[in-house]
Amino acid sequence: MTVNDSRIIQLPKIADPRGNLSIIEQIKQIPFEIKRVHWVYDVPGGFDRGGHAYFETEEFIVALSGSFDVVVDDGVEKKTFQLNRSYFGLYVPKGMWRTMTNFSTNSLALVLSSTEYNEKDYISDYKEFVAWRKDSSKIPTITDAKTSVKLNNPLGKNLADEGESVFDCSLCELNKMHDTEGNLTYMYENVHVPFPINRVFYSYDIPGGEDRGAHAHKECHQFLIAASGSFEVVLDDGINKRTVLLNRPFWGLHVPPGIWASEQGFSSGSICLVLASHGYDADDYIRNYDDYLKYIQKRK
Repeated sequence: MTVNDSRIIQLPKIADPRGNLSIIEQIKQIPFEIKRVHWVYDVPGGFDRGGHAYFETEEFIVALSGSFDVVVDDGVEKKTFQLNRSYFGLYVPKGMWRTMTNFSTNSLALVLSSTEYNEKDYISDYKEFVAWRKDSSKIPTITDAKTSVKLNNPLGKNLADEGESVFDCSLCELNKMHDTEGNLTYMYENVHVPFPINRVFYSYDIPGGEDRGAHAHKECHQFLIAASGSFEVVLDDGINKRTVLLNRPFWGLHVPPGIWASEQGFSSGSICLVLASHGYDADDYIRNYDDYLKYIQKRK
């Protein structure tokens, strides 16, 4: 692999006057399965992040808001990619040294990774990286990878497989790694979310005060995060209603299938990030509320 194997990938952009939406589905838009997701925020303007390589992990990096550069280095050649649109992302193959730099104010970086966390997969010393690229028998020193995405504080396994009540929806505080170079929050499939992450999508360019959503799923689990700004999620099980405010990038809401959900009251500049258990399937959606009421009656 060389820097020339890194490439910009254009993502689907579904334009809507209520806000645009882009989708990243594993194997379709990106060439790997999604095992973990993290996002970097509150990065002071002009600071750098990253500065490491992986033996096995592939990454896909998106600027959800703002802009930054990603410098990819194969030990011989360097290449700089600017990310400044929510519907473009950078694929970084394994074995590349990468650094995120030149962050604009209020930037938000989303990173999807192909492997579960393993500290032995990290290369944190650049000189050792260059030596390894020249001779793969020179294995770099394993570090504790303190700036990496570590595994801790998993969610409980008692979350509902299917929602029968709005109280089966769980508001969860996520891990937050505080750093003067920017904060980081991360999630692993089947650990911090009780399902495999097959699809990631996000809404952006949402006019302040606008509403979105208003549907239910038959099988798909979703985990919603206010990656930027704030909004409310209105949950409805056909009997009870519950409103949950999301206003921190380290809080998320698990919505199991069988619950009617809509988002409302978006603040200006909000980004709604969603991790989903299934790829897109139009037949999995219930978009009419009367049909939803009939569906839950049949389920009982």
